[in-house]
Amino acid sequence: MRRFLTTLMILLVVIVAGLSALVLLVNPNDFRAYMVHQVEERSGYQLSLNGPLRWHVWPQLSILSGRISLKAPGASAPVVTADNMRLDVGLLPLLSHQLDVRQIMLKGAVIQVTPDTAARAPQGAPVAPQGQPESADSSQNWVLSLAKLKLADSLLVFQPQDKNSSPVTVRDLQLDMSVDKALRTASVSLSSRINRDQRDLSVSLESTVDVQNLPHSFSASITQLNYQLSGADLPAKGVSGEGSLHLGWQRFPEQVAVSALKLTANSSQVDGGLTLKMGKKPDIRTQLHFARLNLDELIGAPDTGDAPAAQQNSNTAGQAVLPRPVIAGDVVDGPFTSLWSFDANFRLSADSVLWRGLDFTDVAAEMENQHGVLAVNQLTGKLGQGTLSLPGTVDVRKNVANLTFNPVINNVEIGPILSAFDYPIALEGAISLHGRFSGHQLDAEAFRRNWQGEGSLSMTHSRLLGMNFQRLVTEAFARSDSRIQSSDSVNSDDTTLADFRADLVLDSGTLDLSNIQGSSAVMSITGDSSMDLVKEASDANFMIRITGGWKGDSKLTQTLSQTAIPLRIYGPWQSMNYSLDVNQVLRNQLQNEARDRLKAWAERNKESSKTQELKKLLNK
Repeated sequence: MRRFLTTLMILLVVIVAGLSALVLLVNPNDFRAYMVHQVEERSGYQLSLNGPLRWHVWPQLSILSGRISLKAPGASAPVVTADNMRLDVGLLPLLSHQLDVRQIMLKGAVIQVTPDTAARAPQGAPVAPQGQPESADSSQNWVLSLAKLKLADSLLVFQPQDKNSSPVTVRDLQLDMSVDKALRTASVSLSSRINRDQRDLSVSLESTVDVQNLPHSFSASITQLNYQLSGADLPAKGVSGEGSLHLGWQRFPEQVAVSALKLTANSSQVDGGLTLKMGKKPDIRTQLHFARLNLDELIGAPDTGDAPAAQQNSNTAGQAVLPRPVIAGDVVDGPFTSLWSFDANFRLSADSVLWRGLDFTDVAAEMENQHGVLAVNQLTGKLGQGTLSLPGTVDVRKNVANLTFNPVINNVEIGPILSAFDYPIALEGAISLHGRFSGHQLDAEAFRRNWQGEGSLSMTHSRLLGMNFQRLVTEAFARSDSRIQSSDSVNSDDTTLADFRADLVLDSGTLDLSNIQGSSAVMSITGDSSMDLVKEASDANFMIRITGGWKGDSKLTQTLSQTAIPLRIYGPWQSMNYSLDVNQVLRNQLQNEARDRLKAWAERNKESSKTQELKKLLNK
């Protein structure tokens, strides 16, 4: 044991002595010009090293520098700046005065990918034809000569070529990259935080990158991706998830392709891929499939606008959304103005979509955007036992967006829809609707106030809760005429119709129903109605014929069962009123009965001198 410890101490002394001799004999500043020359020769970039270079021997033999900067040829600003740099180097090559860099580490680096830091050709230099790729040069693959690259606590600023566009800032950038020179691949571990438009995105990923064709193309397999998105216009808990994908990029023509995508977002799952062709106007092609798409989790609670506070409190379909701060004097662009900036084709499908508490299934969409016109060629789905189809267009070629949709709805339960959009109408039944509607904004409040259109609707097995038209009429007559008795068979508080049909016109918050026709086993209805969607009030005038359920004088009840009785339903939806002029109906019935009896008397007494006078009176 003593021998072993002695030997170990001798080795330590030799190592320390060797390193000390190396530090004394080899000056790291001798490599300054070599490093600058190698960087420029391999990449064309200009490396600036400020301050002296110095040794660092533990735990890895390294060369430390002061502030450094890396500048592209012809650029007005450096692409990389850092307060210090550490080069981990091999020990044995130093004995022959050679520099073998094993790893480069930058801490607190600032990386700027902006128009100011982009390389520029010298003035008067020949320009290659547009779209012509540069000649391949193995020296351009200089990144492969780096065994390891590490960034810690760094900052990346990315701005597109358009200087008017806002930059994207990537903070807390942690990057660990190691290159396999034989396979010409790189293993990358990255984490960062992106802040933009009052939103914060945290990302971490593990990937393998194929860089053998740099700078003309590369591909990456991201095996593990984790993210967390929070901030303005998002649910309070944010959006988080994980996934994997394959990413490919090529330079000529510039294109990004995502395939084998598998991603989760809270409880939603999506797979598929997309292709983005860059240029003056990018072109996007997507084909995505959602096993589950929970929009209530992703976009938060729907905007209830001016709905009463009680309704807003009762709406638990989604989560609260953090509002975006409002800047005084700021001009806010519409949600569709970005359609001008790209062309696209979207093919989407979803097994299940949850929106405003409504669970849609078998959803399919095909949309194409060209020159500021988004054509919704297909948007179909199922809701319960019913089906929906909402084809239409979104046109942003003028200052105001024009949206037009032609809904075709068949056999959809209306009760859940009214609850989802905060309409306090207690109505049930399966609705079918065919129509054409247009507006300028796509949200529930804009539909209430500004949309226009017309169509036809029908309902089967409809049920108006809390108001029974048959009971209203029969009890009103029982109170006004002792010959009529209240019917014990009417024991429901609801009005039920087997079928209902009407034509509708929507005009800036007013929904008019005309040519109303409805029937049940004991009742038939005709009339018209006008509804104020903003004030949530209605005024409906019906002619109701109660064909069953009468009790009392048989002759009178038979007459009433054949009589159309006027009924007006009006007022706020939450406290409806009705008007029923029973006396006028009875007065008309008595007048008709008296007229019939006088006519019968005149027929029996044709020879009487008073018959002619009676006929003149009846004609009047």
